[in-house]
Amino acid sequence: MIFGPSTFRRGRRRLHANWSSGESGQSLVEMALLTPVLLLLLVGIIEVGRFAYYSIEVTNAARAAVQYGAQSLADSRDSVGLQLAASNDAPDISGVRINPTVLCACSETPSAFVACPAIGCSGHAVVFLRVDATATILPLFHYPGFPTTFSPTGHAVMRVTQ
Repeated sequence: MIFGPSTFRRGRRRLHANWSSGESGQSLVEMALLTPVLLLLLVGIIEVGRFAYYSIEVTNAARAAVQYGAQSLADSRDSVGLQLAASNDAPDISGVRINPTVLCACSETPSAFVACPAIGCSGHAVVFLRVDATATILPLFHYPGFPTTFSPTGHAVMRVTQ
């Protein structure tokens, strides 16, 4: 095929015909309509990721506190040390609150908790420490119909060394 000046003129006419058919702004309108939806979807994905991260942080803080308290009976009742261990493990979250609970059980049925001190056991008493951790997280933006705060919780239970 031989290309000459007339070939290029025909190509320009076809291109000009497509522009004048009224479809030249369709892509722009579609993009203008979809951009807010895509941005809202992106922000939602970021928020879900943040909330998942903070939930993991609060659970890890509860685990750190219970590990500190499980070292001895005295440490299991050291509420300041437990709070410090939880706060040190979750430095990204301000205001992690913990609620430590000392639980007792008999050695023959360690999953059945009884009042402390465990009296009347045929074996020996076993002490457990349960730590419940909570925090309050604010979302990046306020979304109508959704809560204004997010409160992740974490729980950990460990046997106390005796």
